Amino acid sequence: MLRGEHYCITAKNLLCHELIGLQASVVQSTDALREKTSGTIVDESKNLFVIRTRGGDKRVPKKEAVFEVLVGDERVVVDGKKILVRPFDRVKYFWRRN
Repeated sequence: MLRGEHYCITAKNLLCHELIGLQASVVQSTDALREKTSGTIVDESKNLFVIRTRGGDKRVPKKEAVFEVLVGDERVVVDGKKILVRPFDRVKYFWRRN
């Protein structure tokens, strides 16, 4: 859980929040070279994450991967196919569902 003065990010409400700035790693991918990619999410579009690694920025398509996102001490697994939407629309969509 990440807690701030005006927010609290948990495994349950992770998709209702901005993912940029969180630590993430690719745990499964159709491209074996993308597996084991880990770092900080620095940008997000409808179809991909840009993850800053020690070797530079890596573009990882959401459609092809399953991500593990670190939220405080918790590790949350997120299927990229379920979040194929623009980031600002994803926040609105998941917020209304909860």
